[in-house]
Amino acid sequence: MSFPTQAAARCCRQIVRPTASLRLSPSTYLAQRSLSRRWQSTEAEAAAAPANPKITQIVDQISQLNLLETADLVASLKARLNIPDLPVGGFAMGAAPAAPAAAEEEEAAPAAQEKTLFNLKLESIDASSKAKVIKEIKTMLGLSLVDSKKFVESAPKVLKESVPKEEAEKIMETLKAVGAKVTME
Repeated sequence: MSFPTQAAARCCRQIVRPTASLRLSPSTYLAQRSLSRRWQSTEAEAAAAPANPKITQIVDQISQLNLLETADLVASLKARLNIPDLPVGGFAMGAAPAAPAAAEEEEAAPAAQEKTLFNLKLESIDASSKAKVIKEIKTMLGLSLVDSKKFVESAPKVLKESVPKEEAEKIMETLKAVGAKVTME
């Protein structure tokens, strides 16, 4: 156990120890004793486990790094070992490893894949239906009335990015019905 961890454990033990002025209930006392035993057993297991001296030296060096140095270490290891950044939230756990042949086929034909996400761009509006378009943009984007008016007046402007095709088509139909010209890119 590293020095800062030992010092923290010592401080916690001194704070938690029952004194004459502080009487603990039996359940609290038992919980403290089990935590104390758990801490001691973890340290004993770590000392009893046969460790490679090289690994022990690396662990000691890493445990002495501060937060910024640790972040640099992680970034360097990712770059050196070619480890991609994975999104947080169980994506990596649920994904099955892809077969090498399937990966080669995907790389060979990226142009054949159909585009699924589109950017919607507000090109122009009819002057007579400006109020309707402003109201629709306000509800669609959740902007204030003033912000949606500025947005509509600054056309051509990107309305939404990375929208699935079905949703993009619905938005286009809605805006065309109120008098706006929208394109999918």
